[in-house]
Amino acid sequence: MGDVLSQNEIDNLLAAISSGELDADEFRETNEKQIKNYDFKRPSKFSKEHLRTLNIIFEHYARLLSTNLPAYLRKNVQVEVINSEAVTYSEFSNALSNPLILGIVDFSPLEGTIIIELANNLGYAIVDRMLGGGGYPLEKARDYSEIELTIIERIITICTNLLREPWANVIQLQPRLMRIETNSQFAQIIAPSEMISLVTLNIKIGSIEGMMNICLPYVCLEKVIDKLNTKYWYSTMQMSDDKSYQDIIEFAISKVKVPLRAVLGKSTISVNDFMNLQKGDIIKLNSKVDDELNIYVGNIYKFTALPGASSGAYAVKISSIIREEE
Repeated sequence: MGDVLSQNEIDNLLAAISSGELDADEFRETNEKQIKNYDFKRPSKFSKEHLRTLNIIFEHYARLLSTNLPAYLRKNVQVEVINSEAVTYSEFSNALSNPLILGIVDFSPLEGTIIIELANNLGYAIVDRMLGGGGYPLEKARDYSEIELTIIERIITICTNLLREPWANVIQLQPRLMRIETNSQFAQIIAPSEMISLVTLNIKIGSIEGMMNICLPYVCLEKVIDKLNTKYWYSTMQMSDDKSYQDIIEFAISKVKVPLRAVLGKSTISVNDFMNLQKGDIIKLNSKVDDELNIYVGNIYKFTALPGASSGAYAVKISSIIREEE
């Protein structure tokens, strides 16, 4: 609410208008709302909030690529998000040059498809690395062979499957790589005037650096566009974070098998005696029959136990637990 004028201020204002010191038309113009041009060819379907949330999603995706791709390429891989912006599909497609690597991905259960574009130098480096080379690109670009496309398709499939986890707070995705295209003319998934969100990632494989562009059409994300805001994002994360992760970790740890060994005793003999050991020879240990045995979990001294038998097999009975502070 604006400031309330006193009677004296009102009288002074009327006097200034009457004397011509203040132009009433100029005063009226200053209170008019400013008009902002709207380009109907580029409607603002993606807000800054949507792009910010997509940036968070693909930062998670970048971390997954950084940890999973080295297992296949056997080389250090670093991935980071460079930018996320809203553009028309024609702007994206016009910037493409052949040959190129375009992965057409079915974004089920959402309608439509997305595109994963991989820089040529990264594609050649991946092929070289997967075939036992040092992971270096070609000096001059050329068309990919069928064998090379099969190798690249395997890596793009891995990248596609990794999309599930980052999107889990928004929707349970089942992405599937449909095909690989090397010509942009065969990748017209939507009308040229349709808006897309373009997320750009920088990928570094060893010393080779290149870009990965992920094209997300608005028509594909329309059903979940309301969920692409940080408020929904963080509230969803808080509902499913600490307790669920703790239960999963505890369950996974409980299934891990660890070596357990009972040490009957120790002894020292010469190498000559060791080499001449025969069946029936006796080695004197430094412990007695009724002494407790040391029980090790891995290499950690954890229990003491008494020797015995159970169901015809050798066994030990735990007599005490060794705490960490002991």
